[in-house]
Amino acid sequence: MNQEAKQEASRQKAIRHELEWVRSNAKGRQAKSKARLNRFEEMQSGDFQKRNETNEIYIPPGPRLGDKVIEFHNVTKRFDDKLLYQDLSFTIPPGAIVGIVGGNGAGKSTMFQLITGKQQPDAGEVVIGETVDIAYVEQLRDNLDDKQTVWEAVSDGQDILNINGYEVSSRAYVGRFNFKGNDQQKRLSELSGGERGRLQLAQTLKQGANVLLLDEPSNDLDIETLRALEDALLAFPGCAMVISHDRWFLDRIATHIMAFEGDSEVVLFEGNYAEYEEDHKSGSVPIHLSA
Repeated sequence: MNQEAKQEASRQKAIRHELEWVRSNAKGRQAKSKARLNRFEEMQSGDFQKRNETNEIYIPPGPRLGDKVIEFHNVTKRFDDKLLYQDLSFTIPPGAIVGIVGGNGAGKSTMFQLITGKQQPDAGEVVIGETVDIAYVEQLRDNLDDKQTVWEAVSDGQDILNINGYEVSSRAYVGRFNFKGNDQQKRLSELSGGERGRLQLAQTLKQGANVLLLDEPSNDLDIETLRALEDALLAFPGCAMVISHDRWFLDRIATHIMAFEGDSEVVLFEGNYAEYEEDHKSGSVPIHLSA
């Protein structure tokens, strides 16, 4: 057991060094995106899964992601009389983690609704790749049955979960989201906002998707869970789009920033939030996505 603990400590140290390098180096982030995709088979293997049966969040990989992920072609969308965006065009590359920023009501969540088909564009086309399997964690957390326990809500009463062909103990899986022991028997009506956020992550991520849409996932999360989510996203062999007002969170995870800058203006920047902000202050012109 001591030897296993030493190996785990060594692994965690190596991961920390790698993450710091990735976060501080734009080219490093690009290389890491490709590496995550190239390690798909390893992350699918039983040995890898067992090595990752820790108390930290682990995002199960979905099907292998192809070259085409999400594309917007000249998309226009209004909400009532407000123009959210006009002739919006962009391509999300495989392996990207796109941080999405902007004011309330700018159209960030509406974009996710367009991607999932819950809403339709007024003009233009949204194209989703054939291999894409989406998991969408919405900001609203009121679609939960407060009479259920945490374990029941995630496991549907099953002792074993089948996550993309890999069997895992449902209690172990729930424990990875920091619900330990008696906490798994809490009624949902007793949960705090942060706990409801963790529960929703656990419910959605178990489906084993290859594209994640996360709407304000860092809201109300404790520091331990937030750091675990960051590391899980960086290890995930797929693509993610993340709406967040947490700049530190985006600094740690983002390979790209999509900024809703007001007046229906949307821009795309390659890099994390700090780099986007510095570039913005310098007067550089990012890639404009809308007319």
